[in-house]
Amino acid sequence: MTRKMFWDDPYRTRLDSRIATVDGDEVTLEATILYALSGGQESDAGTIGGLEVLEARKDGREIRYRLAPGHGLGPGEAVALEIDWERRYRLMRLHFAAEIVLELVMGRLPGIHKVGAHIAADKARIDFAWNEPLTPLLPEFAAEAARIVAADTRILSGFSDEAAERRFWEIPGFARVPCGGTHLRRTGEIGALTLKRRNTGKGKERIEIALADVQPSPVPQTGSD
Repeated sequence: MTRKMFWDDPYRTRLDSRIATVDGDEVTLEATILYALSGGQESDAGTIGGLEVLEARKDGREIRYRLAPGHGLGPGEAVALEIDWERRYRLMRLHFAAEIVLELVMGRLPGIHKVGAHIAADKARIDFAWNEPLTPLLPEFAAEAARIVAADTRILSGFSDEAAERRFWEIPGFARVPCGGTHLRRTGEIGALTLKRRNTGKGKERIEIALADVQPSPVPQTGSD
C-alpha cells in the first residue's frame, strides 16, 4: 500500500520514492505526495521521474498514476516526485474555504443537504438540495467565513481511524469534520473570499467560492526519504 505523504506533510513538494508496481501505462509507488481526485478535490499536477502524470486515480486505498506510453519505468526503480506547488496551494486554500462555507450553511439551515462539490484551482463549488434562493444569506456566510479567516486559527487534522484511512479536520467552534483532503495549517492562509449563488435547476442551489486576492504561498518544503 502506498504511503500517502500528502497527509503527513501537505506542504512538501518533492519526494524520493520507488516504483512499486507497473501495469502498462500505470504505476504505483512505495510513497507519494501526489494527491488523487477524491471528495471533490482535483488531483495534483506533477511528475514522476521527470515524466508528467497524466492521471491520478484512487483504486480502493491504492493510488494509480498514468504516464505516457513507453515510460520505461520498472518495479523497484528509484524516482523523484515533484508537484506543481502553486496549484496545490490554491487547491488547499479553496478546499478549506469550501469546507468552512459548507459547515456554516449546514449549521444555519437545518434540513439542507449537500448533493455535490468540486474544488478546482480557480474556484470551488458546493451544490445543495434546497428550494429557496441562498442569495439573501450569502453576506452572512461571507462575513462569518471572513471572521474565521481573520482569526488565523490553527487547523487540526489527523486520523480518526488510521487502518481505514479515515481522516478529519477540526477548529474551535466546529465539531470534528470527516475529510481526507490536503489541509492548511491555519485558517488565515485562505485569504479573502468571494461567494456567488447560482441556481442550477429546480430544488438545487449552488454556492461558488473564489479567492479574492493573490495570497503569497509559503516557501514550499522539499526533502527525501
